[in-house]
Amino acid sequence: MQRQRISTGSAMEQEAGYSRAVVDGDWCFVSGTTGYNYETMEMPSTISGQAHNCFSNIANVLKEAGFALSDVVRVHYYVTSRAGADEVFPIFGKYLGNIRPAATLIICELLRPEMKIEIEVTALKRTKAE
Repeated sequence: MQRQRISTGSAMEQEAGYSRAVVDGDWCFVSGTTGYNYETMEMPSTISGQAHNCFSNIANVLKEAGFALSDVVRVHYYVTSRAGADEVFPIFGKYLGNIRPAATLIICELLRPEMKIEIEVTALKRTKAE
């Protein structure tokens, strides 16, 4: 199977040399995704609002690539504060609680001051039993 790049067409993807996601065979690698609402280009002020937007954006790109959140096998969370991490744990559970992928959470700074969380996932397409 040929490698497929999924792009939003943003200037940042071209400038920084990355794709929103890359599909390679049964694998989908989704780049770090922040909490912008890409329709309005607005960022919620709360980490919880940003987390919901991250998962919405990730679900959309997975769908475009032919995958679903249920295919996620690995997730990396990047948050800017320990207190913020505690606030978003229930949100992680809402979206991935039944899936329970391998996960890592890192406390760090992000590119822009308004960014409080970034999430990246790896998905493996499930094969259906015949």
